[in-house]
Amino acid sequence: MADIHIVREHRLSHAEARRLALRWAEVARGKLDMECRYDEGGGADLLRFRRAGARGELKVEPGRFELSVHLGLLLGMFRARIEAEIVRNFDALMAQDDPMHAFETGLAQHEARRETRNDARPPKARASARKAK
Repeated sequence: MADIHIVREHRLSHAEARRLALRWAEVARGKLDMECRYDEGGGADLLRFRRAGARGELKVEPGRFELSVHLGLLLGMFRARIEAEIVRNFDALMAQDDPMHAFETGLAQHEARRETRNDARPPKARASARKAK
């Protein structure tokens, strides 16, 4: 089993940080099959998430995000790669003037790349991918 712990300062208001975390939870539910629960608190909010092989929480505070993830045995073998991707994506997002807009733009670009890859597959594989959605 493996754990990931990442703390990042940010310049968002608490409301903006909350909106970003809630939007991530919405995407995680749909794309990663995550169960997510968001609890608003006085000084900090807590987003708890879970799926097969992973569980964790994102503490959302004014000026700071704190992510703790516990990976199961299989995903734990990829801990370094998963952590590097989270750090890379998170740091790139926080470097933007408008992280929410950057999140939405990045999500749209990811979907476009995914569709391009799907279109390059043989027709039978494309049909199977559409049925899986």
